[in-house]
Amino acid sequence: MKRYCLAAALCLAAAFSGCRNSRVPPASSSPTTKQVSSSDQVVKAYAHFIPTASTPGSVELVISQGFHVNANPATFPYLIATEVQPGKADGITVADKLTYPPPKMESFPFADQPLAVYEGSVTIPIPITPAPGARGQRTIPFKIRVQACDSEQCYPPAMLDASLPIDLDAMRR
Repeated sequence: MKRYCLAAALCLAAAFSGCRNSRVPPASSSPTTKQVSSSDQVVKAYAHFIPTASTPGSVELVISQGFHVNANPATFPYLIATEVQPGKADGITVADKLTYPPPKMESFPFADQPLAVYEGSVTIPIPITPAPGARGQRTIPFKIRVQACDSEQCYPPAMLDASLPIDLDAMRR
């Protein structure tokens, strides 16, 4: 009996040591400032389509912890504002002017006054209207301009890509 218990204990120890060596980083891990050379390393863009919503399209920006991007509009004209630029898709009209969410006002050591920023996750609604008689599937491409900063510096701006698949028939239901 002791041999079986010892064998079982050794097997469990081997199994757990294998798990310990194959760790998956936690979902909340984010790059440190020493690892960042461009804004696209800390900002990711995702497009969402919810046909029953009052605004069925949206672009979500997920900003790594410890970083922010300038809001739209930016606090000063020389700051690079976050900007979503929709492309064209047959049978769909996207609003000429997007409405950006309210910013968070944050103070930073490098600025004399609080700056309008987005942190964490921010969702920009995309008002879309199907053309009369348009049916089927379409995809709207997006270019998203961002400049990520931490509490000490800003990183080179980046153009992110996202695409929004749309089911026009689902919007009409």
